Amino acid sequence: MTALGPVLAGTQILVTAQRRAADLSLALGRRGADVTIAASLGVESHIDEDTLLAQTRQMIATGTDIVVVTTGIGFRGWLDTAEAAGMGHELIEALESVRLIARGPKARGALQAAGLVPDWVAESETSAEIAEFLATEGVKGLSIAVQHHGAGDDGLEQRLRAAGGRPFGLVVYRWGAPPDPSAVERSVRDAAAGSYDSVVFTSAPGAAAWLAAVNEAGVDDDLRRLEKDRRLVLAAVGPVTADPLRAAGFDPLLPDRARLGALVRSLVMYLGDASENVATPAGQLRVRATAATLNHEVLPVSPSGLAILRALASEPGSVRSREELLSVLPGDSGDPHSAEVAVARLREAIGQPIVQTVVKRGYRLAIAESAS
Repeated sequence: MTALGPVLAGTQILVTAQRRAADLSLALGRRGADVTIAASLGVESHIDEDTLLAQTRQMIATGTDIVVVTTGIGFRGWLDTAEAAGMGHELIEALESVRLIARGPKARGALQAAGLVPDWVAESETSAEIAEFLATEGVKGLSIAVQHHGAGDDGLEQRLRAAGGRPFGLVVYRWGAPPDPSAVERSVRDAAAGSYDSVVFTSAPGAAAWLAAVNEAGVDDDLRRLEKDRRLVLAAVGPVTADPLRAAGFDPLLPDRARLGALVRSLVMYLGDASENVATPAGQLRVRATAATLNHEVLPVSPSGLAILRALASEPGSVRSREELLSVLPGDSGDPHSAEVAVARLREAIGQPIVQTVVKRGYRLAIAESAS
């Protein structure tokens, strides 16, 4: 039995995140993917550390009634800042006597990792659910600390104040300009040119920022066409992240749970064993954005050979004339002999008889008997 290569061999994946981009890249790379990172937004940590520390000291000294934790990374950053200032232990002790509200599983996980138990978790991962829950319970006169997520205040403090509460914000990190704007612009144009099999998003602000770059480059229609032709999949870690993509008319791939691990598994399934392939006598052929694989092993085909394989695989078993294949080759040659030369070189590169000649008609892919 032929050994199979990694299921994402030959795939090109663009990661648009800065936070945990290395973890995501490593997980996808282990399965054979070639990953490019072009963060559409940066993370500005500790914008006003003096203010954050002053608020923390005040909370430790006088206490507060409720603390709302909106992100795991923000909460961990808060603890790190307090620890560096020599009051990490005091902050944990103070939080043990406070009512803790978590915005989703990641925030809950960060609390639990610190030995703290949240009193309530917004499973929808939205600030609106938190505001509705607390306002319904009653917050009149209560002091409420709100650890903001990367996009800053999203109206939660305003709603709590309208309900009679006394909220104040803890700004730990905020989204900023991308670390390399030229890389973002390049990634948008490369995606529109068909250079990626997938573009991955881990936050709604990051997705919105990348789409803004798409609009500026004027390549919206190119991306939609690639998605429609199943040559590009946009993948989001969860429904909140997917909202800007859906609003722009895309249909992103979503994991069953809003976790990076689940996102990786979804991509492995979609681009790996569950992806479209052609069953040939030599094995499973997949045509990727910039490569072709046979049984998950990358074939040493040229751009011309890849273009021919893509044309033949678009309708497996159907005959393509020399003129049709000539029209998909890179360059502007009008000599049908160029198609014959490209096919001959493709056959040599594959080393397997999967491209057949149909006399006086053209070429087609050989289809396995079970598939035919």
